[in-house]
Amino acid sequence: VLVVAVLVVAVPVVAVLVETVVVVSVVVLVDVVRVVAVLVVAVLVVAVLVVAVRVETVAVVVVVVLSVAVLVVAVLVVSVLVVAVVVVAVLVVAVRVLVVVVPVVAVLVVAVLVVAVLVVAVLVEAVLVETVVVVVVVALWVAVLVVAVLVVAVLEQCSWWR
Repeated sequence: VLVVAVLVVAVPVVAVLVETVVVVSVVVLVDVVRVVAVLVVAVLVVAVLVVAVRVETVAVVVVVVLSVAVLVVAVLVVSVLVVAVVVVAVLVVAVRVLVVVVPVVAVLVVAVLVVAVLVVAVLVEAVLVETVVVVVVVALWVAVLVVAVLVVAVLEQCSWWR
């Protein structure tokens, strides 16, 4: 009985530790991707500015401004998508632990976690961006919320998940 009790507690804990290492690795990878993206943007801006100095036309300056704007929006969208992937990974870990420990409360806790993450992310994005991108971010987060709730609801119905 003692061995079974230890296994019942140890297996979910070890699973959570392994998945936590995976999530932390993803977060580190996200930081590396962001640094590389910023470096690429910097190199492109410098290259375009060098061309602008050589050509000295208004059109090139407009192209530079538009290029920087497009790159900034692209980096923000990639950032949001990467954060969404990390949030979903963390939610998967939370759902697995909660389903093993407390199956009845799992859906409610995951819903609260998703809403909290969405509110914080939308507020941060709104403060940083304050543009139309916020609407896109909100739409993405709502989509993530809907998908997460649907996945949890479906998993709750699957006998193999329990």
